[in-house]
Amino acid sequence: HVQLVESGGGSVQTGGSLRLSCAASGYTVSSGCMGWFRQAPGTERDWVARISSGGTTSYADSVKGRFTISKDNAKNTLYLQMNSLKHEDTAMYYCAAGPPFYACGRWIYWGQGTQVTVS
Repeated sequence: HVQLVESGGGSVQTGGSLRLSCAASGYTVSSGCMGWFRQAPGTERDWVARISSGGTTSYADSVKGRFTISKDNAKNTLYLQMNSLKHEDTAMYYCAAGPPFYACGRWIYWGQGTQVTVS
């Protein structure tokens, strides 16, 4: 049974930083593509960043240069370091994982989300 559990969300002032974590169980973070998505009220869920099994990263234009995705294989945990936060970054943030040994582009496991509020 795969579980992805996000943590690290909260309230922060504009320009501040937060680090989100996604602890995986039943899934090895080194085996597949993992990513972060976000959804603000009344909007669709948007892709934020992803990291391949080999460590290649990719970012949405809206967060490029401010957010950094990384993973710790030993801790089996995915991270999202968010710097220079803006009001428009306010959203529920979700961790997602793709099928093991597949390229990025398909997401089959999702966490429950952690709220980030920037004011």
